[in-house]
Amino acid sequence: MSEKKMIMKGMYNWTFLAIVIAAIVLINIISSFVSKRWDVTEDQRYSLSEGTIDFLSNKKSFKNRISIRIYFDGNLPSELKHFRNSIEDKLKEFKEYAGKRIEFQFINPMTGTESEQQMLHETLYAKGKGIMPMDVVYTKDGSQNQLLLWPGAIIDYEGTTANTIQFLPGTPPGKPYTLQGMTEMIQNSINNLEYMLISSLRRATQESKPRIAFLQGHGELKYSQTQRARALISPYYSLTDITINDSVSALDNVDGLIIARPRSTFSEKDLYIIDQFVMRGGRLMCFIDALRIDEDTLNAKGATHSTRYNLGIDRMLFDYGLKLNDNYVIDAQCAPKVVPLAKQSLIPWFFHVLATPSKHPIARNLEFVSLKYASEVQFVGNNKNVLTPILTSSSNSTRTGMAPMVNLGIALNYGKNPELVPNPTDKSNQICLAGLAEGSFESHYKNRIVDEYANNPIAKFKERSTEEGKVLLVGNGRFLENKFDSMPSRDGKSMMYRPTQINDLRFEPKLAEIGLQHSFGNQEFIQNLVDYMMGENSVIDIRSRQIDVHGINNEKIKADAGFYKIMNLLIPCGIILLLAFVMHYLRKRKYSR
Repeated sequence: MSEKKMIMKGMYNWTFLAIVIAAIVLINIISSFVSKRWDVTEDQRYSLSEGTIDFLSNKKSFKNRISIRIYFDGNLPSELKHFRNSIEDKLKEFKEYAGKRIEFQFINPMTGTESEQQMLHETLYAKGKGIMPMDVVYTKDGSQNQLLLWPGAIIDYEGTTANTIQFLPGTPPGKPYTLQGMTEMIQNSINNLEYMLISSLRRATQESKPRIAFLQGHGELKYSQTQRARALISPYYSLTDITINDSVSALDNVDGLIIARPRSTFSEKDLYIIDQFVMRGGRLMCFIDALRIDEDTLNAKGATHSTRYNLGIDRMLFDYGLKLNDNYVIDAQCAPKVVPLAKQSLIPWFFHVLATPSKHPIARNLEFVSLKYASEVQFVGNNKNVLTPILTSSSNSTRTGMAPMVNLGIALNYGKNPELVPNPTDKSNQICLAGLAEGSFESHYKNRIVDEYANNPIAKFKERSTEEGKVLLVGNGRFLENKFDSMPSRDGKSMMYRPTQINDLRFEPKLAEIGLQHSFGNQEFIQNLVDYMMGENSVIDIRSRQIDVHGINNEKIKADAGFYKIMNLLIPCGIILLLAFVMHYLRKRKYSR
């Protein structure tokens, strides 16, 4: 080969090498600014929900820049470092849709002088209203170490601190977590990152809260009995209690109306005002018991009669396409009942239905919803509104007669594997327990307006709804109710109330007291229900996302462990030997000429 050809070949090789190096550097520079990944999981657990994307993309959601300061950085163990990186990855995804409207930075709260750290920690703690500190004990290089973390973030919006986020729970002084015992907690927090972030952003940027009223004056649940439900929705909605008292303007500034377990008859004037509220596009949420039952008598005597409430509001709901029947639904898919004096202390209580969520966004992928003494909801009428079942019984369920007698012995009559209907797997047996009507409604008073309002210009009677409305009916009035403790206030002139320690929206207190493992989806159902009714769908998809955790098949591991160990050993070695053989062959062929 001539010297000129050798020089040209050398220049070609060096040029090619330079191009390859430049390409690698360029790719790394681009990748540092652009984050892109593909979610190949079946449940799309690493993809943002449509509601999140809509919230971040829509400039009306928040017009000004949001600044997020995450106090979770520094020399962290690998498990916590992975969690820190997950937060960063999620926020980078947020920025892909929100752009410069979201900025974030990670801060190590353990830097600076001791006095500077102390001042920062006091600011973060904010007298218990900010980020809770977390002590973690872990072993490294044979010695035990203790780490103080501030696993949270502060959100600034429009120049002020708008909200805080707690990614991991705080710890009481002297009771640190062990790093080995935090694996499940960290994984759960990673799965919930999107919800924690988007719900906090939603609270921080909310300019005005829609107004939701809890109706009073007809024996409805009081404030003390709905504290848990109110606490779930109060961060996003302005809540109040309203008694109509025949006032035409009582619901004028109300966006949503909750009627929770009324027990006395509605006057025609009150019904008229509620009807016109719906005609104006108001959102009506009804949780109604069709029948009255005395559980104390049932527990003491083993049986009791049920009686009708005769509320009057059911006739108005009928005109909207929703009918509440005066019966009970009994279901083999039910919670047990504690009967202390019986031979069998736990009996399947068919009247305590574990309702099956539908595919509707309100209920999709939730746990069973607890409905004790629920009545059937039917869809009626020939209107063009959209009528959707939200909760149903299982296929192994049936109805009682009208105003039935309730007897503890019903569980004994069916045995261990009850079949309440001839074909318990037929889905046509499912009974609607909560229904939703959406569309344009015709007034209940179209042809029978209350005389006092007929010629009153203040009444502003509407025969048909001027805006698309939503009416939801749950055939269970005690659904929102929580047990509570009371105590006198400091001045002794009033009473203070707080819910009992057991969260009765998630657990049945009697079953929790005896340690029976169970959990209900009532809490998430309430949140989804109110958000959907009020038109706020940004977090519904996240709450109802199904994360499938596939268990490890231990039997298969035992049977096939040897095969996979051998494959893991031989395949890498085989690839190396194959590459060595190919390189040797090409080298020999090149230089043997």
